[in-house]
Amino acid sequence: MTAARPSPASITLRPHRPGDIGWIISRHGALYAEEWGWSIDFEALVAEIGARFLREFKPGLECCLIAERDGERLGCVAVVRLDATTAKLRLLLVEPAARGLRLGERLVAAAEDFARAAGYAAMTLWTQSCLLPARRLYASRGWVLGETEAASAFGVNLVSETWSKALLPAPDPAQPLPSAPAQPLPSAPAQSPASA
Repeated sequence: MTAARPSPASITLRPHRPGDIGWIISRHGALYAEEWGWSIDFEALVAEIGARFLREFKPGLECCLIAERDGERLGCVAVVRLDATTAKLRLLLVEPAARGLRLGERLVAAAEDFARAAGYAAMTLWTQSCLLPARRLYASRGWVLGETEAASAFGVNLVSETWSKALLPAPDPAQPLPSAPAQPLPSAPAQSPASA
C-alpha cells in the first residue's frame, strides 16, 4: 500500500531538535547517491556541515527548519552565519513524496524570512549546476548566480555555483506605501527572449 501524498496545508515547519541533523545527513547521503550517483564523500561533507552546525549553533542568528506531516520528516533547510551581515542557506532537501507541493519554495522563503529578521543584509548559497529544480527555485526568488567552478567531486564531474540574494527589509504594514512618481518613468528598451 502506498502512503497518501501529503497536502501542502498539512505540512508544518518546526525548529530542529535532537535526531534531526542525523536524519538530514542520512537523507542527503541516500538521495544524492540514488538520484545523482554521488559518492559517500557527499554524505561526509553533509556530516561535517551538520556537526559544525550543532557544535557552533548560534540561537537567534542561525536556524534549521524541518518540514513534517504527522511526525514524518519531509524536508529541511538551514541558515548559518557567515559574518555580521551575511547568512548562508544550507542543507535544503525535499523528500520525493513531497515534491511538487512547493515545499522547497516554502522552506527557502522561511529561511529568507529568518535571516531578514535576524538582521542579515544578504544571503549566499552553494549548489551544483545539475540540480535544475533547485536552480529554478533560487532564480524565481530573486537569487543571482555568481561564481561557477568546474570540478570533480563526489565521484562525478560537477560545476559548482555560488548564488546570492540581497535581503530587503520586509515592508512595515504600519507605514504608508510610497506614492507613485509625479511623471512617468522612461521605459526600458525591449529585450528579446534570448537576451533576458
